[in-house]
Amino acid sequence: MSSSKTEEVVLCASSAYQKKFYLNEMFRRLPQQIKDELKIMSVLFTEDVGGTFQLVFDKGGNLVFKTACDEGDLLYDEIGSGLKIRELQRTKQELLEALETYYRVMKGGKL
Repeated sequence: MSSSKTEEVVLCASSAYQKKFYLNEMFRRLPQQIKDELKIMSVLFTEDVGGTFQLVFDKGGNLVFKTACDEGDLLYDEIGSGLKIRELQRTKQELLEALETYYRVMKGGKL
């Protein structure tokens, strides 16, 4: 049985702990405006709720929001995290759909 983790591709990630943003090198050709928007979205997420945040393509090419926190992190806002994800899915719907399309085309329909 294959692990779903090996079939996922991280688009970007942000950490409130390390104060860092990561954009997967395979997406370096995205327009700078898109990369900037992903950075702002990710960093603001972790600034607002804490923990870590990832945008991940699942094996079907769909973007999945993932968030987590270190064990014992009392500052992490779990409820706020869920609310923020729903807000981003609503307000950034066009961007997210465009990124999914870009990923599927980039993968050459191998999904």
